[in-house]
Amino acid sequence: MIAQHVVFWILAVGMAIAAIKVVTTNNVVHAALYLVAVLAGVAAQFLLLVAEFVAWVQVLIYIGTVVVLFLFGIMLTRAPMRGDENQSNSQRIGSAVVALLLLGLLGVLIVKAFPSGQEIVLDESLLAYSETGALATTFLRDYLIPFEVLGVLLTAALIGAVTIARRD
Repeated sequence: MIAQHVVFWILAVGMAIAAIKVVTTNNVVHAALYLVAVLAGVAAQFLLLVAEFVAWVQVLIYIGTVVVLFLFGIMLTRAPMRGDENQSNSQRIGSAVVALLLLGLLGVLIVKAFPSGQEIVLDESLLAYSETGALATTFLRDYLIPFEVLGVLLTAALIGAVTIARRD
C-alpha cells in the first residue's frame, strides 16, 4: 500500500466519524464544527487528487463562507445551543437499512465501473480542463450570473439574521 492510500483512508474514516457526529450531536455549534471537519477532509481529498485549485475553493467557499455564515446565524438569532428534547426517533432501523442498501449499490457500481487490474489512463485533452485559467474563464464567463446570485443570497441571509436578532 502506498502512502497516498493510507492518507486517503485516514481522511475517509475521520470524515465519516465527523459526518456521523454532525447528525447525532445535540449541540448546534458542535454540529457546525464537525461540518467544518468534514469539509476540510473533502479539501484534503482534493489535494490528494492533485486538484489544488478545487481544494482551495472548497476551503474558501464552504469553510470560509458558508460555515461562518451558519455560525453567525446561530449566534445572532440566539438559537438554543442544545436541544431540550431527545433527537432520536423510531426510524433508525429503516434508515440504517436504506443506508446499507445505498452503500451496497454504490459499491457494486464502483466495482463494475473500475474492474481490478485495469489502469485508468487520462489523455492529454482532459488535462486542458484541469488548468486554473481555463476553469476561471469558464466560471466567470458562463456561470457569472449564478455566482453573483449566490453572493446576494448569502448577503441577504446574513442581513436577515441580523434583523431577526436585533432588539427594537
